[in-house]
Amino acid sequence: MIGIFDSGLGGLSVLAAIARALPGADLTFLADTANMPYGPRSNAFIRGRVLAIGHHLADLGCGMIVVACNTATAAAVQALRAELPKLPVVGVEPGVKPAAKTSPRKHIAVLATESTSRSDRLARLIRTHCEGVQVDIAPCPNWATRVEALNFTEPAFVASVKDTVEPLLAAGADRLVLGCTHYGFLAPVLNPLVAGRAELVDVAEAVARQAVRRAGSAAQGRGRLVLEATARPEALPRALNGLGLGWLAERSHEPPRLVGV
Repeated sequence: MIGIFDSGLGGLSVLAAIARALPGADLTFLADTANMPYGPRSNAFIRGRVLAIGHHLADLGCGMIVVACNTATAAAVQALRAELPKLPVVGVEPGVKPAAKTSPRKHIAVLATESTSRSDRLARLIRTHCEGVQVDIAPCPNWATRVEALNFTEPAFVASVKDTVEPLLAAGADRLVLGCTHYGFLAPVLNPLVAGRAELVDVAEAVARQAVRRAGSAAQGRGRLVLEATARPEALPRALNGLGLGWLAERSHEPPRLVGV
């Protein structure tokens, strides 16, 4: 069994990619909705949540854990690996490397939560992969919260997204890195803004490929899905449908669980 978790719904994009790549694997997805969003939280708080959730998933019998959250990966993936040294732990990080490698103008932008935007991990990615490339970092407060509420098409929010993205495009960025797993669900809002001017860079499929490489026996199962949340678990099936992932609900054969992690 593979355990996948996020602060909320954003990790469903990673869950979907892994479910497509490993259709026979048993999957457990946990949304830490009681503590969402992680973006404004301290690193110490995020680290505590990541370790608690990691131990919970390990106790369930998960043979691999996927931290499907850029903010949690940046703050605590190394701590989780140290805490659970016998389990493969796969993290998520912004697609800075592929963006820098493919940018025709050598100018990229990273859209990220407040925590990720100021993280040492993002800074290291940029230092490692972006020599000769201009990198603009744009914190995006409340974007993840909008996805959580399935409320990201109203005109005022679309206008605020444009206010964030337009200056990046005007400055010459031709790759926009989606630095939060929630942001992939904003593609219907972002695509019209970037069409013909830039490309969006997401990493859900890359994470799934890494999961395939490292899963081993954890990929064996009957293709079942267990949904868990630390608050409002009943919202998860509704979110799957609202985010275009209704097909995943067919893998779940029991009601979502409320867990006190």
